[in-house]
Amino acid sequence: MYICVCNGVTDSQIRQAAEAGCRTMSELTMRTGAGANCGSCVEAATALLDEAQVRRSLPLPMLSQAA
Repeated sequence: MYICVCNGVTDSQIRQAAEAGCRTMSELTMRTGAGANCGSCVEAATALLDEAQVRRSLPLPMLSQAA
């Protein structure tokens, strides 16, 4: 799904950028162009970045059980 229509940035591209280490909206804008024009996508793009960060911070339950 397109998140930033102005620059043609999809939710998948934002998730990929987050997985590659992008943490802030400023970084995302530099990497993808999202949010650089009208700004109407900033809220949705930030939510995707936050979601990816939460997923990274969750412990892996199977690892603790294996030890």
